[in-house]
Amino acid sequence: MKSIIKNRVQIVVHISIWILLYGLTFYPILNNERPIPSDVFPKLLVILVLFYFNYFYLVPVYLLRKSVFIYLMVSLGLLIISVVALNHFYEPKFPENFFLGRKPPRDFGYIPIYRSFVSLGIPYVISAILKMYVEWKRNENLRLSVEKENIKSELQFLKAQLNPHFLFNTLNTIYALSVKKSPDTSEAIVDLSELMRYMIYEADKDLVPLNKEIDYIKSYIQLQRLRLSDSENVCLKITGEDRGRAVPPLLFISFIENAFKYGTDYKGKTYVKITLTITDTSVFLNVKNKIGIFREPTKNSGIGLENIRNQLELIYPGLHNLEVDNDGKDYEVSLTIYQKQSSL
Repeated sequence: MKSIIKNRVQIVVHISIWILLYGLTFYPILNNERPIPSDVFPKLLVILVLFYFNYFYLVPVYLLRKSVFIYLMVSLGLLIISVVALNHFYEPKFPENFFLGRKPPRDFGYIPIYRSFVSLGIPYVISAILKMYVEWKRNENLRLSVEKENIKSELQFLKAQLNPHFLFNTLNTIYALSVKKSPDTSEAIVDLSELMRYMIYEADKDLVPLNKEIDYIKSYIQLQRLRLSDSENVCLKITGEDRGRAVPPLLFISFIENAFKYGTDYKGKTYVKITLTITDTSVFLNVKNKIGIFREPTKNSGIGLENIRNQLELIYPGLHNLEVDNDGKDYEVSLTIYQKQSSL
């Protein structure tokens, strides 16, 4: 469909150029109610041939391949040959009443070379400019298409890393419940199935409704609360309406996941505060947690946060602000995403 529209636009542009050219040629003659000189049609035919020979052959073969000198020499030669041929073979023949009783000019019956050169040269230059613009536009669209595909491939690669990382951490939560023989284990498995359903059916999409992402966050937090002895210190506050806003899936979960991972020690002491503020122009996420003092040493791969940083750079270049503050006691992440994508 886009290709058809593009071809139609090019056809309209070409027709417009020729209407303008023919209008400039015939209007002064017809406006003065004079007969059309016999050399006009041969000249227009030569202009037509030069225009498209330049457009389809000379510009692509020489000019676009940086052979500027050869292009200029060939073009100059063609224009000179065309001007000489027109002046030699097609001397204008005017009817006797063409000047309506006025004395013919001194150059009557002769077309000045410079005038013919200009009349042929201007359409010739226009054809070169038009072809160069069309090629530039095509290359620009191709570049954007390749760039978009590269971004899409990179995002898929990042998500492929992120999802197993998240799954392993969630399974660790259920494992901790099962070790304690907690009656909440079955509920945790149900919550995990809901999370997995979201990851399977939504995570591969470019955008998901913000309310679905919020529901996913709530399910994850509920799963974490099941294993905590002081879940009252886990706070989730959401203000504002999503207004049909759409966001990339799993965008916020890594920050929240890390808050639980590093904000809980093996004595069960936890402090995690999550604030999500939605306005007409932005979405603001703040995640704050105490750094667990009696936390068992864990190997930090850094996959989650690093992937989110990369995704933010790819999806929201110049439209996000990420701040991380770590004073050794508290760890705080603040992310602001400014309005970009349309609603679903």
